[in-house]
Amino acid sequence: LTTPSGLHPRQAIEVARAGIDVMTEKPMATRWHDGLAMVRACDEAGVRLFVVKQNRRNPTLQLLKRAVEMGRFGRIYMVNVNVFWSRPQSYYDSAAWRGTWEFDGGAFMNQASHYVDLLDWICGPVESVMAYTGTLARNIEVEDTGVAALKWRNGALGSINVTMLTYPKNLEGSITILGENGSATIGGVAVNEVKNWQFASADPMDEQIASASYETTSVYGFGHPRYYDNVISTLRGEAQPET
Repeated sequence: LTTPSGLHPRQAIEVARAGIDVMTEKPMATRWHDGLAMVRACDEAGVRLFVVKQNRRNPTLQLLKRAVEMGRFGRIYMVNVNVFWSRPQSYYDSAAWRGTWEFDGGAFMNQASHYVDLLDWICGPVESVMAYTGTLARNIEVEDTGVAALKWRNGALGSINVTMLTYPKNLEGSITILGENGSATIGGVAVNEVKNWQFASADPMDEQIASASYETTSVYGFGHPRYYDNVISTLRGEAQPET
C-alpha cells in the first residue's frame, strides 16, 4: 500500500479479509486504534502484515544497532535525533491529502516516522515523552515543526527535533548516542554517514565504518530493496520478518 496514510487501515483490512498478505508504507495508520484494527484483521485472516521500515537496513544503522547490542556504549546516557528537512508549501499543495490530520498525520508521523522508529528499535523501549509541536510557517492542519523530550526504561534521556522548514533544502537526518564507554553519530541528510565513532576499546566491526557510509541525493536512502528482499524471503519461509 503506497496510498495516502489515512487510507491504509481500510485498505489493509479489505486485503486481509481477501486472504492476501499486506505490505504497507509508513505510517501504517494515523490513529492508534486504526493500527490495532489492522493487526487484528491480519491475525484473524491468518495473513502477514509488513510495515516498511527501510532505514533499518541502512549499513550505517546496522552497525550502530550491533554496537548497542554488543554493549559497546556501556550505560547509555543520552540519545538525540535530528530531522532538519525542507517541505515547501508547494509540496503540501501538490495533493489534497498532504498536511491533513486525516490522511497525512504531520511531520512526526509522516516525514520523521523512520526516525521515531529508531528511538525504540536501537535504544529500547521508551518510558515517557513530552513534546511541543507547531505549525510555524506552512498553511496546513498538522505540525511542520516539533520537539520531544524522552526518557527510556534503561534511564537514558534524549530528544528528537523535527522540522520541515529548513532553508533552503534538506540538511540533516541524524542520530547520536552518548554512553559511558562510547559515542557515535550517524548523520548526513538521511543517516547515511558515520560522522563520529569512538569507543573505549576497539572491535573488528570498526573496520566497516568507511564502507558503511554512502552518498545519497534522496532522504529515502537505498534500504527499500533490502527490505523487500526480507519480505520475499519471509513469504518463502526462508527468513524471519523484520517489520
